[in-house]
Amino acid sequence: MNMQRILLMSLALAICLLTNSAKSSGQPVESYQNMNQSQRTTFVSVQARRIARQISGRDYQFTARFETEIQRAVDSYARRIGNNRGDEPETGDARFVFERGQTLAPTLMGIFKARGVSPLIGLYLPLVESEYINLQTPNSAGAIGMFQFLPKTGEHYGLAPDDLLDVPKSADAAARYIASSLETFSDDPMKEALALLSYNRGARNVENDLALLVNERNRGCSICALTEQKDKLDQNFRDESVYYVPKFFAAAIVGENPRAFGLPTQPLSSF
Repeated sequence: MNMQRILLMSLALAICLLTNSAKSSGQPVESYQNMNQSQRTTFVSVQARRIARQISGRDYQFTARFETEIQRAVDSYARRIGNNRGDEPETGDARFVFERGQTLAPTLMGIFKARGVSPLIGLYLPLVESEYINLQTPNSAGAIGMFQFLPKTGEHYGLAPDDLLDVPKSADAAARYIASSLETFSDDPMKEALALLSYNRGARNVENDLALLVNERNRGCSICALTEQKDKLDQNFRDESVYYVPKFFAAAIVGENPRAFGLPTQPLSSF
């Protein structure tokens, strides 16, 4: 382990100790927004790996470049907290997003857990998809609802057109989709990240991406390999899919560490 890595881990431990001390004493935790760049980088690295352990039960070996993508997404959420821009999706005050999540958390987590999928995936997947808004107007691709199912995909999972707007039914279909993708990528140490990517991109496309770009040298973090070689993939991946998994981890980092971002509440998973 080189000296830089030792220093980063020492800083991470200090941040965790300070955070726990602040919580136990009732004092506010130092906000992410007030950290310097080095502290932010370490905080995101530690928390991303913690989220990965929670959803997978093992350690993820993220590359520094992939963690940088997560940090960019975290910074984007942090800038939206208290920005006084109302509740507009993708740009409005993120406090509204996490408030909605509190109400939905028990239902979402319970449905995914019942399907053998990490409750955290069930909790933060719809945040990335719709910011917990049950969208009734189809997007440009025709997707609808909180889980943004295409009608054809919904039909494959037993959803009638009206079911696309039924949150428990669409959540169950999304859980089954993720469970199926976990089986597809069962041999990959990053199978949960790949299952998330497949929700956005389609499992077959992800399989093709892996066959094209992943080898013995970069197999330890396949999602990192795809992200870092985005220029070799299609326009849809470069414009949208490349950001999907980093955004999921960023959403979970904010939602599970709300006080570190100035949100006066408990982690979403505690509701």
